[in-house]
Amino acid sequence: MPSLTGRSERFLRKKPRTLRRSLATIFFALLVLTQAWPQPATPVLVRVDAAKSEGPYAPIWNYFGADEPNYTYAPHGLKLLRELSALSPVPVYFRTHNLLTTGDGTASLKWGSTNVYREAPDGSPIYDWTITDRIFDAFQAAHIRPLVEVGFMPEALSSHPEPYRHTFPPGDIFTGWSYPPRDYAKWSVLVRAWVYHLRQRYDTTAWLWEVWNEPDIPYWHGTPEEYEKLYDVTAAAIRSELPDAKVGGPESTGPANEHAAAFLRHFLEHCAHGVNAATGKSGAPLDFISFHPKGNPKFSQGHVRMNIGAQLSAVERGMEIVASYPEWRNTPIILGESDPEGCAACKGEQNGYRNGPLYGVSIVEAIARTYELARKENVHIQGAVTWAFEFEDQPYFAGFRQLATNGIDLAVLNVFRMLGMLRGDWVGTTSTGAQPLDDVVNNSVTTLPDVDAIATRDGREIDVLV
Repeated sequence: MPSLTGRSERFLRKKPRTLRRSLATIFFALLVLTQAWPQPATPVLVRVDAAKSEGPYAPIWNYFGADEPNYTYAPHGLKLLRELSALSPVPVYFRTHNLLTTGDGTASLKWGSTNVYREAPDGSPIYDWTITDRIFDAFQAAHIRPLVEVGFMPEALSSHPEPYRHTFPPGDIFTGWSYPPRDYAKWSVLVRAWVYHLRQRYDTTAWLWEVWNEPDIPYWHGTPEEYEKLYDVTAAAIRSELPDAKVGGPESTGPANEHAAAFLRHFLEHCAHGVNAATGKSGAPLDFISFHPKGNPKFSQGHVRMNIGAQLSAVERGMEIVASYPEWRNTPIILGESDPEGCAACKGEQNGYRNGPLYGVSIVEAIARTYELARKENVHIQGAVTWAFEFEDQPYFAGFRQLATNGIDLAVLNVFRMLGMLRGDWVGTTSTGAQPLDDVVNNSVTTLPDVDAIATRDGREIDVLV
């Protein structure tokens, strides 16, 4: 079991109930680690110095998301939203695709729709906010704050509308919704009308706004310059109704590969110095910078081998790119999808970690190491979106990346309950079982287990997560 310094022991004796809660957290985490790494136990010494403050703790775990927006107002979805909101006093944000996609609201894997936009025979717009209101009403009822993803392209506005709805699985998902608008002016009017409706119906003060998803791959069938035009026009439309709205992007894929890195750099350069397609002036508003680090697990010799190194390499490279721009090095970073692999709705032997404790271990490791990387690069990390929610009309424990199955919480949700206990200031921790940050980033955790700890202190209370 972990050991505490003498000062920590005296401090904790003053509050036995907190001590019990903290030690329960430690025990649970160690149990998970033991199950996740089936090797002979090696003693590990964890020290927590409750007297050594290391600055204020700011949570990043409190962001979630999913492809399928229509699940949010399904019975199990409503239940799960309430559970997420109850994890801690910290507000929870939720991001979802398909908020402007054409369809009747019937959800399926990697699909959702709201039917917000059609056109009359004369080309005039017909708006219908019925389904989007159900989605945002669900957020409001659960006290969830939206991270509003403006997308995808309505069928009537798509420059290549047919075929429009995909049939995954199988088949290509990048159909008519993934194309640029045939008329950017009409797109701007749609966004402005939608934002006007939302601000009339809800308190949007604390909402976050971003444009599209992964425009560096076929989620966007356009050039980087066309995406930047979409960003400029969309941000201007949002700000025309909400002048103080926080707008960010580009929600590109993990920049560990050069294509994604080049896209991110191109976008940041445009926002700093490019000609704005909406205003004609130099630059574009950018209140946060977002990209998607993903791992790459493999199934080998009868078990899943996680590859958190791939995920953290993308985090590190993205932070390095942001830090290289004087204009943006202090801008908050949101990891718009930060996950062990890339497809929540895909099955496979390599995804066998999802129903057990290994999923939670991976999340805690990624979050703890993300904080370390942010300190190393001297950048501001604001959030890390766990791209997992729930799937309706699927078998129990079907193997998807999700937080609950048919209303039953999965083990991973307990990790967020533990993370929700952390508050106050960081305090000093050391572990003889911790692997060096660079080793984990470059090589993942493949030879020795990585047993580390994080801890916070809030007044006379201390919480430790191992």
